[in-house]
Amino acid sequence: MIKRFIYTQISKAQQDTPVVMITGARQTGKSTFCQQLLKDGIFSGSYVTFDDPSVLAAAQSDPMGFLLDIGENVIIDEVQRAPEIFLSLKKLIDDNRNRRIILTGSANVMLQPKVADSLAGRIETHHLWPFSVDEINGRKSVFLDNLINDENNFESIPTRWEEIIELIRRGGYPEVVNRVSESRRAKWLQAYLESILQKDIRDLANIDGLIYMPKILNQLSVRVGSTINMSDIARLTGIKNSSFQRYMALLEQVFMIVKIPAWTPNAEGQFVKSPKIFLNDTGLLCQLENSGDDLLQDRTQAGHFVENFVAMEILKQISWFNDPLKLMHFSMHKGAEVDLVIEDQKKMIYGIEIKSKTSLKPDDFKGLKKLAQLAGHKFKKGILLYTGEHVLGGFGGKNLQAVPINNVWGK
Repeated sequence: MIKRFIYTQISKAQQDTPVVMITGARQTGKSTFCQQLLKDGIFSGSYVTFDDPSVLAAAQSDPMGFLLDIGENVIIDEVQRAPEIFLSLKKLIDDNRNRRIILTGSANVMLQPKVADSLAGRIETHHLWPFSVDEINGRKSVFLDNLINDENNFESIPTRWEEIIELIRRGGYPEVVNRVSESRRAKWLQAYLESILQKDIRDLANIDGLIYMPKILNQLSVRVGSTINMSDIARLTGIKNSSFQRYMALLEQVFMIVKIPAWTPNAEGQFVKSPKIFLNDTGLLCQLENSGDDLLQDRTQAGHFVENFVAMEILKQISWFNDPLKLMHFSMHKGAEVDLVIEDQKKMIYGIEIKSKTSLKPDDFKGLKKLAQLAGHKFKKGILLYTGEHVLGGFGGKNLQAVPINNVWGK
C-alpha cells in the first residue's frame, strides 16, 4: 500500500471540521484512501458510495431521510452524483456541529453556486492527485522547504534523462503505476480516457457535441505549459467558441485539465493574464500524443512534457505542505516569462524556470531577472531547473540559481 501524503491533513481536518471534501479525478485512489482512514481508526463511521445505483436512488428521492438513516458520521463516495443532498446536509450540520462527514467527488461539485453557498464555513476541501514520485518512493521531498527557506540547500545530483522520461511516461495513476508492461499501461490509459469522455462528462452535462472532446483534448495536449487562445482552438476544431468554453469547463470540472493563473504586478496591459493549461497526468499526456521512445531522442520536443510533469509534482507537494502556497506563472506580451511562480502566505515570490537541457547561458535567466525586478522586495528567490547535475550560481543575481531538476522529487 502506497501511503498518501495528504493523510495527515485529512486526519487533522476531520477533528475540527464538520465536512471534509476530498476531490480528485476518477481512479486517483479516493475510495481506497477513505477505506484506509476507516481501517486505521482515523475516521469512525459508515461508508456509502453513490456508484451503487440503489444508494444513489435513495439519496436522490429523499435526501434528508437518506442522511438520517446512514448515521451521524459517514463517508459518502462520489457525491457529485447527488448534489441534491447538500441543502439537507447543511441543515443537519447546523443542528449538530459534532457530525463528521467526509465526501469524495470525481467532479468539482463545489463549482455549483447553490452547493458552494450551502456549505460555506462548514467544509474544508483537499485534493487527491495521482501518485507523486515522492509517494511512490515512500519519502517526502524537501524541495519546497529548500525553496522557501533562506538557506540554499539544493543538492548537486546526477540526472539521467532516461529516468526522467520514464517517470513522465508512467505518470501517477495507481493502476498504471502497478502495471509493469508498457503496452498494458497504454491499454488502461486509453480505456480511462474513453470512460471519462463518454461517461463521466455526459453524467455532468447531457449536451450535444461530446464527440468533439477527443479532438479538443488532442489540441490541448500539444499546448500544455502555454496560455491558450480559446478562439483559435475552437476554430481549429470546428466548434463554436461558446460551446468550446463549455467543454473546457467540463474538462476542468472532472479534473482532467489544470489551470495555473497568471501572476501580475499590476493591471497594465503588457502582462498576460490568461491561465496556463496543464494535463493532470503526463502518462495521459503521452497517451494523447502517442509519445514514448521519441522523447528520449528529442529534448526540444520533450520540453512541454517536462514542464507539465514538474508543475504537477509541485502542485502535489503543495497539497500536503504545511503552509498555504499558490502556484502561478508569469508572462509579458512582448518579452519575459517564467514557467512557474509560487507565492507564499506573506506574498513573497519565488520563480521557477524549467529547461530540458544540460548546459545554460546567462540569457536563460532573463525571465527570472524580470520577475525579480517587478516583484521588488517581495522577490525571495529564483531557480532554473535543468537536467545538469550541479547547483550553480553566478548568473547575475544573488538569489538566482541553477538547480538539478530531480531536486523536485529527491534523489
